[in-house]
Amino acid sequence: MGSNSFDIIVVGAGHAGCEAAVAAARLGCSVLLITMDSVAVAKMSCNPAIGGIAKGQIVREIDALGGMSGIVTDQSTLQFRMLNKSKGPAMWSPRAQCDKIRFSLNWRSVLLNTYGLSIYESLADSLLFENSKICGIRTADGQIFKCQKLILTAGTFLSGKLFVGRRQLLGGRIGERASNGLTCQLVEHGLISDRMKTGTPPRIDITSVDTSALLCQHGDPSPERFSFLDLPSRVQKSGRQMDCYILHTNVEVHERLRKGFGDSPLFTGVIHGRGPRYCPSIEDKLRVFPDNDAHQLFLEPEGYGTNEYYLQGFSSSLPFEVQMDALRAMEGMANVRVFRPAYAVEYDFFDPTQLKPTLESRVIDNLYLAGQVNGTTGYEEAAAQGLMAGINAALSVSGKDPFVLRRDEAYIGVLIDDLITKGVDEPYRMFTSRAEYRILLRQDNADQRLTPRSFEIGLASEERYASCVRKYEDAASLTRLCDSTNLTAPSVNPFLVESGSAALSESKRVSDIATRPELSLLDVLRFVPRGTFERFGLSGIPDPKVVESVEINLKYKGYIDRERQLVEKMRRLEDLAIPDGFDFDRISGLTIECRQKFKRYTPHTIGQASRISGVSPSDISVLLVYFGR
Repeated sequence: MGSNSFDIIVVGAGHAGCEAAVAAARLGCSVLLITMDSVAVAKMSCNPAIGGIAKGQIVREIDALGGMSGIVTDQSTLQFRMLNKSKGPAMWSPRAQCDKIRFSLNWRSVLLNTYGLSIYESLADSLLFENSKICGIRTADGQIFKCQKLILTAGTFLSGKLFVGRRQLLGGRIGERASNGLTCQLVEHGLISDRMKTGTPPRIDITSVDTSALLCQHGDPSPERFSFLDLPSRVQKSGRQMDCYILHTNVEVHERLRKGFGDSPLFTGVIHGRGPRYCPSIEDKLRVFPDNDAHQLFLEPEGYGTNEYYLQGFSSSLPFEVQMDALRAMEGMANVRVFRPAYAVEYDFFDPTQLKPTLESRVIDNLYLAGQVNGTTGYEEAAAQGLMAGINAALSVSGKDPFVLRRDEAYIGVLIDDLITKGVDEPYRMFTSRAEYRILLRQDNADQRLTPRSFEIGLASEERYASCVRKYEDAASLTRLCDSTNLTAPSVNPFLVESGSAALSESKRVSDIATRPELSLLDVLRFVPRGTFERFGLSGIPDPKVVESVEINLKYKGYIDRERQLVEKMRRLEDLAIPDGFDFDRISGLTIECRQKFKRYTPHTIGQASRISGVSPSDISVLLVYFGR
């Protein structure tokens, strides 16, 4: 290929673009990543944190597949917490506060050291077409680059506008230009576009805050990491974590904020895009919950070398002076100084129901879309889409079968299936409640679910795959030991009584004792003789992660088995394909609404058809009868 020709071009180097570019290059493609600033790659425009409820599961899945978000997060961590530990393991979600400068620099190092990946700094000016197919791009400085596949990951930069009160600026972020013109081109070629809105809160100078008046939030005493590889995280190596702080708004704060509503573009109709329901601006909170006297906020650090803190929960489009007046009415904030005010961003996105499960457009050949351009919000959702788009674009270049994850295989599968079958009417974010098989899709077993599949297509490394195999071979050995080994009552009763557990009247298997909720498997294993471990191919008590995996499967076996049975039932529907281009008008038994929905969303399987909003169980029964099932 010529110097200006590549297998794949990725437009935008946010979290989606970085994952897409690295995955495609590691799968053997020549890749060009176009970005306006190669130092600001994967920039943490909003909260400098990775993970959280359901989002942490996604990052673990990205890592298990061989993506880089987990490793980069571990290299940049300021504080680690495993959320929801008081609940069942399906709800456990890792979260890491990150040094946002190091995060970008660490990602940049990954990009620069990925063979087959080139970076070009410029603004994507226009797309190039040949017979209505994407074939390249022209940059603002006049360069033309050709490609077989193009992945668009433009984030909030497509026709982006910034709002602070009545003041408007063009841009995707403060100080960064918007990309204008690409949306019009794509709409002319058949894509459906609309507007969405997001926002970011003010950045606070922590030295101007009386933190002694706030509730301090520490990291976990024994911090874990995101990556399944044996690469200790930054805080694991240093033993040092930064604190976060909890504070609250109050009635006075609310009164001061309301005085500025007349200048808020959210209320004056200037902003037309739909904002995120689950991360609303502070003015939205006051409008939706008018009777609440207080809202919880978090002050979270942005790095070791800065006094800049992020005020989570206080995103806003209100005028700067209104923001400052309200901030100073909060406890500990009387003398607060800010580095940057909160602002809102409005931008273009495209209807994700026009995408295939591979994230390739059903309307424009060779075009893949990932991240906020598909109507999602969040670094994690974007990175997952970027990874899958990069994988599938690379496999398509090589003439190989696509790589698609089912809903029962991964949160990533749930995310993409939701987007392409249900569409979005607000910025989409992942929750554990969206995953009907969340007991199977835990953060602890993402490697078991996904690493072998990724290794088959050549993305997950041999080192990663071998480590995964060893881990679950040890888990299988330990499970056999627990099911086959009895502990006598005299040997274990003193420990049981001390732990508040009922004493044994006779010998019991390790697996039976360990199912008691008040006991941990690790403690019970300390009563197993060393020689017993050796008989099962173990040198002693295995790695804590192996023990945790076995313990979860022992204690939640009934729930896990029931969910697997549900998966098998639903998989029969997922395996029933609907022919491409099928004419649903041929089935007279379908309702008119159902036929209209099927024509719009063109489901590929009966299972996918069943998840489309407005499709009833009786419609699915008609389909099954028609196809002879």
